Amino acid sequence: MTHPRGDVCLRINGEERLLRLTLGALAEIEEALGGGDIKALAARLKTPRASDIILILNALLAGGGARLGLEALKASDIDLGAAARAIAQAFAALGEEEADVNKAGDNDAPGKSASGEG
Repeated sequence: MTHPRGDVCLRINGEERLLRLTLGALAEIEEALGGGDIKALAARLKTPRASDIILILNALLAGGGARLGLEALKASDIDLGAAARAIAQAFAALGEEEADVNKAGDNDAPGKSASGEG
């Protein structure tokens, strides 16, 4: 199944669940793990703990439209490796979108026509 960039599915308790990195999810993750500091969040995510992964999954699930609650999520059947890969895929979309925006901006540069000739 194809999903929009940033949407990733993860099997939780035998059911496919949508993970989506939204601004709200990112803010929730930043507040929970970085105390509102994006640099602290980046440092912490270099060596995440299991509790960090649960908090991130909870935020991404909410972004995808489902909220299981932390306690239910902690008790869920989740492949930790698959969860880590799904989280990485959701965050990787941020870099892809930035690259697409930069590419689109290059086409609009002064002195360039749509064909790329100046």
